Amino acid sequence: MTTQQPIYIGTDGGATTSKIGGVWADASPISTTLLQNPTNGDLGPDAVVRGWVQGVDEYLRNNHLTWAQVQGVGVAIPGPRLSYGVLERAANLPASFAGLDIYTLYHNALVQAAGRDILLTVGNDGNMGGVAEAARVRGDTTDTALMLAPGSGLGAAYMDGNGFALEGASLAGMEGGHMPAPLHLLNAKPYPCGCGRDWGCVEMYTCIAGLPFLLAEKLREYPDHPLAHSTLSPKERALQLRGLAQQSDQMAQEIFDFQARALGLHVANLAMALDPRYVIIGGGLMDPTTTTDAFRARYLKIVWKTAEPYFWTLQRQKIKIVPAALGDLSQAIGAALIALYTARGRAPAAS
Repeated sequence: MTTQQPIYIGTDGGATTSKIGGVWADASPISTTLLQNPTNGDLGPDAVVRGWVQGVDEYLRNNHLTWAQVQGVGVAIPGPRLSYGVLERAANLPASFAGLDIYTLYHNALVQAAGRDILLTVGNDGNMGGVAEAARVRGDTTDTALMLAPGSGLGAAYMDGNGFALEGASLAGMEGGHMPAPLHLLNAKPYPCGCGRDWGCVEMYTCIAGLPFLLAEKLREYPDHPLAHSTLSPKERALQLRGLAQQSDQMAQEIFDFQARALGLHVANLAMALDPRYVIIGGGLMDPTTTTDAFRARYLKIVWKTAEPYFWTLQRQKIKIVPAALGDLSQAIGAALIALYTARGRAPAAS
């Protein structure tokens, strides 16, 4: 590769950190080195977008590239949208972001940085991550793929036989994290979700957002556990659980086993409607740098064993549940791929 080739940049605008990735014109990644910086959502939208542009500039310098090579940029944003590039209320962003026209704000900033017009595409962050992971597992086939990525919330995406994510008529397709969980099978209460729903959104039983609730319930069974007497905040205590589970702490293991069962039931439910060939499990729980092989294997085994009894007979033979491999790069790489596909006329731009 030479640095004169056109490139496409992806921005993953997460609630906590923002990440930058890129692909060459042949869709191969420019780098597998993660570049991330704080999103600084508490400082407001202008500061966030300014940070994204600075991140792109840093990425270009790090890889000996220039703005002149940038042919398009994709940005992955959380939550449902009011219209293309316009945020609705997002569970993990400040209220000031509701109704924000991310497309116009970021596009104007990119034009100023590049000194010319820049193609910008916008998509749901879970969808963008799914596009990248699906491209990896499906290869040259037309196999369909479902991706579920437990993190702060539950990213969800479904990629069709052409590799594109389901967007839906109102751009809220595959907001699977906010579907109601089967509480009767989980023997769980309907925890309130940051999205405003009170029916027990699936992400509250599968992600970091729900861990404080799950921990509070479990500590009733383990009143002598060290976390029961900790002076940390509920969220800080919950964030200790993954490390404890990997140290064979029984209570912590039971919580993640519960989350795996909840996700398995969700996989089974989605399979009834989507019938995917691949189910890709992503998020931090599948990160090989922060979780052990044993932890990931246990989690995936429970997901499969929970889902499998609910599959149709042929689905039990066809569906494969696999871990994601691109890690924190997936959403940025997927955003870059969508910018590339759009430039080639393979996907719709802003509408």
